[in-house]
Amino acid sequence: MTRVTFEHQIQELRDNAVEMASMVDKAIARAIEALQTQDVGLAKQVRKDDKIINAARWTGEERALTLIATQGPMAGDLRMIAAALQIYTDLERMADHAAGIAKIVIDTSDEALLKPLVDIPRMSLIAREMLENAITAFVDQDDEIARRVATRDDEVDVLHEQVVRDLMTSMMADPDTIHRATHLLWASHNIERIADRVTNICERVVFAVTGEIVELGGGRKKRQKARKLAESASGVSG
Repeated sequence: MTRVTFEHQIQELRDNAVEMASMVDKAIARAIEALQTQDVGLAKQVRKDDKIINAARWTGEERALTLIATQGPMAGDLRMIAAALQIYTDLERMADHAAGIAKIVIDTSDEALLKPLVDIPRMSLIAREMLENAITAFVDQDDEIARRVATRDDEVDVLHEQVVRDLMTSMMADPDTIHRATHLLWASHNIERIADRVTNICERVVFAVTGEIVELGGGRKKRQKARKLAESASGVSG
């Protein structure tokens, strides 16, 4: 195989990531729209399209593994292929989270929304912007962009915490809201997890470009993790 042919196949891996990311972006947008409008038909479409994204993952993985098996790539090429494999997985998982929100819409279609949604749609917009920029960083092999994108995870975490506080307050004030509030908590959690998956992609980009294994993401999660570890070590519950 010539180097030109090999580079073409590498580009196909990048193109597959771009295509999957586009489908995932639409899935997130449609899931949130369905949630805001209680559009069951749109929610069902999100769940149906999830199968297409799954198929795109397997197609990408097959191409990547074939390249590894037949070409024995080294150094940066191997890191890029390995990163692509992980990115496909994270993209497919994001689609699962969007499908999860769609399922919430279907399961609660006979109930009115607890209140107009503000923070959850805002979270989704940030997560979608993060996804777009993370995939750009992957295609351009730009680790600096990837590092900057990952810091936005904090923005999503802050909004998620606000959603949790608001919904917990509603549930304590009126037990009749518990069922609807719980489903919105899960929707918010799914968006928060999508942002975490984007952060994973950023870590893969840094690895592909530099060979460095890093833990990126907002400082909030790192501080929370450190605090839990400290409490555990000191015997403090929480």
